[in-house]
Amino acid sequence: MSRELQLRIVSAIVMILVVLAATWMGGLAFKTVAVAIGLLVYYEWSTITRLADGSLRAHAFGWFSMALISLNMFFGHADLTVPLFAGLVITCAIPAMLRRVSWWQPGGLLYAGLSAISLSAIRGDDSLGFIAMLFVFVVVWATDILAYFVGRAIGGPKLAPRISPGKTWSGAIGGTVAGVVGGLLVAMSHFQDLGLWVGIVAFTLSVSSQIGDLFESFIKRRFGVKDSSKLIPGHGGVMDRVDGLVFASFAAFFLAVGSSAGSANAVVSMGAFLFGL
Repeated sequence: MSRELQLRIVSAIVMILVVLAATWMGGLAFKTVAVAIGLLVYYEWSTITRLADGSLRAHAFGWFSMALISLNMFFGHADLTVPLFAGLVITCAIPAMLRRVSWWQPGGLLYAGLSAISLSAIRGDDSLGFIAMLFVFVVVWATDILAYFVGRAIGGPKLAPRISPGKTWSGAIGGTVAGVVGGLLVAMSHFQDLGLWVGIVAFTLSVSSQIGDLFESFIKRRFGVKDSSKLIPGHGGVMDRVDGLVFASFAAFFLAVGSSAGSANAVVSMGAFLFGL
């Protein structure tokens, strides 16, 4: 076994253990992981897109915004999270609209900030949050693993050859089926009565995770980089590992926000919403 493969295996085991332990504990432990992911994603995004080469003032404001979002998640009121985040993203977007900075600047804040917020919101502080986060993990991991193996075994037409030449439609379909089945198995292991809603959610998260993978491939191809960074031994960067996870989390978060906006009842628990309880 090569040293690089050993590093890859050890790194994967450590990451899985840390994330699952934090998911189990919830509270401050998981918020710390979510915030760390957001900050590291912003670092990698800003490095890939070379934001510091543009406007140093805008780049500093981006980091200031990420710091405010992180501090609010730890010490602020939960009801302030979304308004604060939205206000910072809009403020960051104004110079882009005036063509003073690149749209990659507010885009990075949106992507990284929402990564931390959506992951933390799904886990929440209740027992359902743990199951909900496992549900998301399994959907994303099953989608990613089976998409790779089915695509290699069957091949066929490419999904997006200009963005990611290795991905096929057969892999995408196989991954989606695996994601839905995996999500349903997690839900069925904890709840007796499940409606069609859980399958719809699993399908949406699975497709979203594959879109997230393609989105990160597009960014790396656009800026001519292979890995988002070298932060994780044998694995590249954080964005390389969480691209599908954060897009699936975005989808769950926006489903909940949309549901709250379309009804008189606010979504109190993301876990209850995802499982239709």
